[in-house]
Amino acid sequence: MKKHNFSAGPCILPEPVMKKAAEAVIELDGMGLSLIEISHRSKEFVSIMESARHLALELLGLENKGYSALFLQGGASTQFLTVAYNLLEKRAGYVNTGTWSLKAIKEARLFGEVLEVASSQEENFNHIPKNYVIPEDLDYLHLTSNNTIFGTQIKKFPEIAVPLVCDMSSDIFSRQLDFSKFDIIYAGAQKNMGPAGTTLIVVKEDILGKVSRKIPSMLDYKTHIAKDSMFNTPSVFAVYVSMLTLQWLKDLGGIPAIEEQNDKKAKLIYSEIDLNPVFSGYAKKEDRSLMNATFNITDDTLKETFDEMCKEAGINGINGHRSVGGYRASMYNALPMESVGVLVDIMSELERKG
Repeated sequence: MKKHNFSAGPCILPEPVMKKAAEAVIELDGMGLSLIEISHRSKEFVSIMESARHLALELLGLENKGYSALFLQGGASTQFLTVAYNLLEKRAGYVNTGTWSLKAIKEARLFGEVLEVASSQEENFNHIPKNYVIPEDLDYLHLTSNNTIFGTQIKKFPEIAVPLVCDMSSDIFSRQLDFSKFDIIYAGAQKNMGPAGTTLIVVKEDILGKVSRKIPSMLDYKTHIAKDSMFNTPSVFAVYVSMLTLQWLKDLGGIPAIEEQNDKKAKLIYSEIDLNPVFSGYAKKEDRSLMNATFNITDDTLKETFDEMCKEAGINGINGHRSVGGYRASMYNALPMESVGVLVDIMSELERKG
């Protein structure tokens, strides 16, 4: 039985994408070779890379607007370092909304002054800070759009005069935004776009080349832009599956269509959390994530029963992170409504049993 995959990452992938990717591992498009053994310089893979980069910009509405899309290695964690290497000359601002923000702040401090513009750490990151003042002399402001561990999500992005950088690893392509407000967007593929092994970076080219330091080639965005994201051997399989996933999303109707589905899934589970006395939500309601619903069980004596019910129903990956405890249901783009319905039915049944 195919399990209901609520894992926070690596993510669930669309079934047609999985099937085509599996076929390509055996043989890519009738060429007599596996996807994972062809040259990354072959015309077949160059076409795949070009398609993936084009689809990313197209879906974000950033075609012909001075942006480049890159698929690089090292995960979002390497981007914590790379962003600062490329942009931080004197002082940068960071909004601290959780574990990944803290990691980004730590790396940026290697290169210059970092101002923590706002933080929700005092309440264990159960909300998104609001009404904070952003100095106009910053080299850039860094945000994390969605926080997988704590289940919070930025609903309104600030209007600012400085470059805006955003880690969108866990909610990219899930909702409509004016993506032209951002100067750099980066996202590890394994949360909502593809398998682990590649990272999408969307960068506005005119913000580069302004720092005085010398940047190592592998960490210089301009290097990768000049080489069409092929400066070194890319993660061929991860890029291919990301390309398939982006094409699947386009065929579905793009971000507007998937946002509608994501809204329905989130409303279903949060309604159950709010109405069912056996459960309580972790994140403040106004900041709840559409991607990661975090909740606790109010009666510990029912935990073993709930866990067993989930196991029997084929529900996978809903244990909460150790920083929060409880449960976390990750509802990325490819998770079907059916899976959320199964989880909600079990939650409702537990209330009746209790």
